[in-house]
Amino acid sequence: MATRRSSTPSPSRGSGRRSRTTQAEPPTVQAQPGARMRRTAWAFLLLALAVVIALREWFGVSGMAGGVLHHIAAGPVGLFGVIVPLLLAALGVSMLRVHRMSPVHARVAVGCLGVLAGLTGIIQVAKGNPTITDGLAPIEEAGGLLGWAVGYPLTVLFSAIGAVILFILLIVFSLIVMSGLTVAEVRDLMRERRGEPRLDEDPSDDSLALRLIDSLRARRAARAEREEAEQAQTSRLDSYEADEPFVSAIESGPSRRRPRRPRSTPDPLQVATQDLSAAEQEDVSRDAATTVITPDADLLGLLDDEPPAVRVNPAARPGAVGGPRPVPPTEPDAVTEETPQVRGDDVLDLADEIALNQMTLPDGGAYTLPADELLEPGPGHATRTEANDAIVECLQGVFAEFGVDATVTGYTRGPQVTRYEVHLGRGVNVSRVTSQEKNIAYAVGSDEIRLLTPIPGKSAIGVEIPNSDREMVKLGDVLRSSVARKQAHPLVVGLGKNVEGDYVVTNLAKTPHLLVAGQTGSGKSSFVNSMITSIMMRATPEEVRMVLVDPKRVELTVYEGIPHLITPIITSPKKAAEALDWVVREMDARYDDLASFGYKHIDDFNKAVRAGEVQPLEGSARVISPYPYLLVVVDELADLMMTAPKDVEASIQRITQLARAAGIHLVLATQRPVAQVVTGLIKSNVPSRLAFATASQLDSRVILDQNGAETLTGQGDALYLGPGASSPVRIQGSWVTESEIRSVVDHVKRQLEPDYREDVIVPEVKKQIDEEIGDDMDLLLQAAELIITSQFGSTSMLQRKLRVGFAKAGRLMDLLESREVVGPSEGSKARDVLVQPEQLEQTLAWIRGDGAAPEIEDPGAGVATAARVPSGLREGAATDRYATDPLQAERGSRESPSWEDDSAEEDSEDAWSLTNRGPSW
Repeated sequence: MATRRSSTPSPSRGSGRRSRTTQAEPPTVQAQPGARMRRTAWAFLLLALAVVIALREWFGVSGMAGGVLHHIAAGPVGLFGVIVPLLLAALGVSMLRVHRMSPVHARVAVGCLGVLAGLTGIIQVAKGNPTITDGLAPIEEAGGLLGWAVGYPLTVLFSAIGAVILFILLIVFSLIVMSGLTVAEVRDLMRERRGEPRLDEDPSDDSLALRLIDSLRARRAARAEREEAEQAQTSRLDSYEADEPFVSAIESGPSRRRPRRPRSTPDPLQVATQDLSAAEQEDVSRDAATTVITPDADLLGLLDDEPPAVRVNPAARPGAVGGPRPVPPTEPDAVTEETPQVRGDDVLDLADEIALNQMTLPDGGAYTLPADELLEPGPGHATRTEANDAIVECLQGVFAEFGVDATVTGYTRGPQVTRYEVHLGRGVNVSRVTSQEKNIAYAVGSDEIRLLTPIPGKSAIGVEIPNSDREMVKLGDVLRSSVARKQAHPLVVGLGKNVEGDYVVTNLAKTPHLLVAGQTGSGKSSFVNSMITSIMMRATPEEVRMVLVDPKRVELTVYEGIPHLITPIITSPKKAAEALDWVVREMDARYDDLASFGYKHIDDFNKAVRAGEVQPLEGSARVISPYPYLLVVVDELADLMMTAPKDVEASIQRITQLARAAGIHLVLATQRPVAQVVTGLIKSNVPSRLAFATASQLDSRVILDQNGAETLTGQGDALYLGPGASSPVRIQGSWVTESEIRSVVDHVKRQLEPDYREDVIVPEVKKQIDEEIGDDMDLLLQAAELIITSQFGSTSMLQRKLRVGFAKAGRLMDLLESREVVGPSEGSKARDVLVQPEQLEQTLAWIRGDGAAPEIEDPGAGVATAARVPSGLREGAATDRYATDPLQAERGSRESPSWEDDSAEEDSEDAWSLTNRGPSW
């Protein structure tokens, strides 16, 4: 958790429970170096004074200043002058260790002063109550000036015995102040340690916990009867996917490890509820109290140098909309040595849950997820460094130099950048700070700063500056954090850490589709590896299946053969288009099942299948099983858009528009965030964006529809814009090494072989292409489609539509004429189209060699006859239609037109030289 340096008083502990209070005014930071230096100088001065006084009072070692040192020690406290060096040393060390004196330190100091006053007063009375007129020596041999100040007047007023009694009461009260406990709480604590009931409770009556348990069991029985009555009327699921009103794809949690303190005595509420299930224990805790703080835990808190940081809820500040929200009990964010104990029905509930999500292998064993130890931990998170303090001074200096009434009130340090909070004075315009962006960059020596006006949820300006000492975020730490462990969804993947140092994860099922873009080396491939590794660490092949498209051929090859794949890794762009088309067909099939059985989401359908509420139709031999989530990952979208833009864009558009409820989710990654690759149709249907460092503001606008990605520092620094969010969240992407990836891959591959679907990619059938067509088959099919659909055969139209030269367009028209798609040339007129639009598919299949010749209307005969195909082609259609050249046999020795001469290049788009008016150049 990020630390915020502030001069605001820290939370105090008192009256047996922690009292965490915050002020409405923002905390301030000591930005002037002179104040800190003076504090350090005073601390060392106290330490030096403690050393020389200890030498004089303990060992009798001193020089000419020995008498002065003795008066300094014995004058204030008399005989207790021997402990003055200890007190001075403790005060000096405290000034060096802590940044500020908290209320805890103040309470301890007041208590110590009271105890010392009581003891010196007793010594003053015991020594005969010397007066100041007797000289300084008798007072130094008694209780000193402090003992004389408190002992002399009390002895005169109430006698020596009355004064001693008052001093004893003062000492007892001072000890209570130091402990932070009341007498009643000390009494209850002592009785609890002896195992006796509290005095304010009647042992004959049931305790509060037992009464809550009885009421809970009564409510549970009533609820069970009501559920049985409802189930008798109709079979329904307990909950549906659409019951959740607000869906957030991104979750974050604190990253600092806070192990639980050992409890010397068990919690009475925990002992009373040990035989209940987890749900019942949660209800009891919610009814009894949100958090139970025992007095012994509060005593342990006195040993802390600084109280734990408190995150201020914006709703609790004055003027904010809404009231404060309740804070649930905190949990440890990492695995600690303390193992939670599960008793009673919890074991049965846990066993049922494991059996429900367990996958059985073909050999009868159980599929096991990879162990957390396969992913190595990363370095600890630093919340404050000297570099951050230096930047605070630079920022404050810029504001002071240019006359801007603004103050740096704190900062939150992340792994890659630190966000400094700037609060404005009354009546100061925000533009006064934003206009100083260049000056701030010059002062801190970095051109990669980013201003937030304001910080989301705060009335403050954020200045994000890269750290000179960056921190690596490991994927293992993200997946082991509490924010990842409390989410059981198989599509939860680790993103990294945000600017506040909190771990961040996202649920791809709620995303529901994600666009990842950034320039080369910005961390895009690292995120793809972290995402796939997170899926393998958390999900079984029955829960999630994947389609990986890797046009680069080297990025995703390490995942070849994992059981989560539904097809081998696709490297050909044309096969990728076929795979996307299969995903569309799979989506349609899933929607058919959802519509047939009356469910709106695949999660509800799977729940009903597991509960036995979905049965196949009568007479059907189909076995209905739950559908797994299908994750389609395209590592480089630009290569697909260059090869088959129309097919790829159409498939992506259909998937992103409809596939969310069918459990199909798409992740598109590209290093070319341009409008030709990330088209408007794709952007409009992909609500979540993850932008890494880009080269320009234009690329940032293509990804995020706003600026910001151009200021990122690279190496995993990214902006995540979730669905429905107006401003992106800055995160540092997690890193997973190739050795860790291979360890996880080997673990899953040892357990199960991949089960590929054969219908994902249609096997390519090698056919012998007509030598005359050559490599122009695709152009010929496009030309035939244009001419048949428009019923207009023109060479100039082919030039414009297909963007080919005059020679190429004329050659395509001759090929179509030889296959009687168009009629012969009639000078400048357009050629007649001999095939009707309804015969388009059959004609294209016939040109490809996959079907029979279409039938056309013969204008002369008036009846439908077979297309006038050359006899050699029609006779050889049943065996090998491309064994000979039928067109050459029909045309005999007819030569090609002049534009097919070798001197005319195929890529020429200039017909000027054919007009006999000279070359165009």
